[in-house]
Amino acid sequence: MGRRKIEMKMVKDRSSRQVTFSKRRNGLFKKANDLATLCGLEIAIVVFSPGGKAFSFGHPNVEDVIDRYLNHESEPIPPAREAGMIEKENEELLDLIKQLQLEKRRGEILEKEMKSKEESIKIEDLNFDELLKLKESLEKLRENVKIKASELEASSSLLLLANEPVMEADRSDTKN
Repeated sequence: MGRRKIEMKMVKDRSSRQVTFSKRRNGLFKKANDLATLCGLEIAIVVFSPGGKAFSFGHPNVEDVIDRYLNHESEPIPPAREAGMIEKENEELLDLIKQLQLEKRRGEILEKEMKSKEESIKIEDLNFDELLKLKESLEKLRENVKIKASELEASSSLLLLANEPVMEADRSDTKN
């Protein structure tokens, strides 16, 4: 069963009217909060219950919005906490920009060093000790590749065995 459209007319029963008011008031305030948050609005809502009790919602608060309306001010008055937060966030942003520029410079220096090393290293230019170190490194690399290859072969064999269907024993032998 889904929602059905309710005809807009005055609720006759007093207790039902109070319940409807309470439910709708909460929904109205939630929508106002969503609108203020999504659009960056200053908003104030004042409603009176059927019993005459006043309820209000305001963002940032009811008093500031009403004062602005009554004084016909066109510029929003940022709350002190928001202004302080903006200054703090600006400082953090400037720090992050400085860090980013330093990292870019560092990256450029590293790239230049790598290019210079790539151009300068040639096997023909290596001395005997450097050639021995290179040989040892290559032999270690070969061993590591062999170990990794055997591990991959073993795991692929296990996967193949796991994927093969298990053959059932011949049931004629078990009937005796």
